[in-house]
Amino acid sequence: MTSLVIAEHDNNSIKPATLNTVTAAAACGGDVHVLVAGNDAHEAAKAAAQIAGVAKVIHADSAQFEHGLAENVAAQVLAIAGHYGHILFPATARGKNVAPRVAAKLDVAQVSEITRVVGVDTFERPTYAGNAIATVQSSDKVRVITVRTTAFDPAAATGGNAVVESASPVGDSGKSSFVRQEIAKSDRPELTAAKTIVSGGRALGSSEKFQEVLLPLADKLGAAIGASRAAVDAGYAPNDLQVGQTGKIVAPQLYIALGISGAIQHLAGMKDSKVIVAINKDPEAPIFSVADYALEDDLFTAVPEMVTNLTT
Repeated sequence: MTSLVIAEHDNNSIKPATLNTVTAAAACGGDVHVLVAGNDAHEAAKAAAQIAGVAKVIHADSAQFEHGLAENVAAQVLAIAGHYGHILFPATARGKNVAPRVAAKLDVAQVSEITRVVGVDTFERPTYAGNAIATVQSSDKVRVITVRTTAFDPAAATGGNAVVESASPVGDSGKSSFVRQEIAKSDRPELTAAKTIVSGGRALGSSEKFQEVLLPLADKLGAAIGASRAAVDAGYAPNDLQVGQTGKIVAPQLYIALGISGAIQHLAGMKDSKVIVAINKDPEAPIFSVADYALEDDLFTAVPEMVTNLTT
C-alpha cells in the first residue's frame, strides 16, 4: 500500500520535519511518495528525490502554492489522494492546518500526532498530555495522519534517487490570500530542530533576568532558547519560544530546564529529550521526576557558575 508524504519546504529546500515523516510513512509499508507543492520549487523537488526510501516525488508547481496556503495545498492533495492508502503530514503548524481539511473532504477520521506505527491500520498516539498512550485502529480506506516528528528518526537526506513526476496543479481556491509574513531573524538554531535547548521558567522573575541568565549559557552551548508557558504568559519570553503541549514539541539531545517547575503541560513538550538537566531550588519540583541530572540550587548562582566553568 503506497503512502504519500506532504513535504514541508521553502521552495528551495526540504524542512527537517519531512524527513521524520518519511520514516513514519516507510513504517506503514509499501512505497513512499512525496508531494512537493510550491512555486518554482524545482530545487525542493530535487532535494526530496534524494531522501532515502522515497520512490517517487510528485511536483505540483504554481504561484498559488508559493506560501503554502492550506486551502490550495489541500485541494492538490485531494486531486491525487485516490492513489494512496496513507497520507501523512508532519504535526507542525502547517501540517495541522492542511490535514483536517483533507480528512474532512475525504470523510475519514484523522489520526493525529502518531508516535509509532503498529501496523498498516494501527497506530500509537499520546493522550492526556502524554501521560497515556492510546492505540488506535482505523478502518478508513484512506488514512490521514499527522506525525509527531520527535518520535521518529529522520530519514537520510541523501542516498535516494527517486523519479520526479510533474503533476497538473489545481486552480487557486480563492478562499484565502497571502498578505505578509513577519519572520524573526536569529543566529540560534530553530527550536524544534535544535540539538541543545536551554529553557527558562517563571522563577527567573523578569524578561531582563530571562535574557541575563539564559543567553550566556545558550551562547556557550550553541543552544536554542525555550520557555515554559508560565514564563511566556508572564511576558518574559515571546510566544514562539514556548515549549509544551500548547507550544512546541521538542526532543533535543540535551534539554536544560532552569527554574521550570515541570507542570504536565510543559513535560508533554520535552520529556522525550535524550538528556534532561533541571536546576530548581524546590526539591519537590515535578521536573525532577523526568530529569536525568537534577540540581537543587538557586539558578541565579548555579547558572553563572556553569557558564564560568564552560569558559575554562
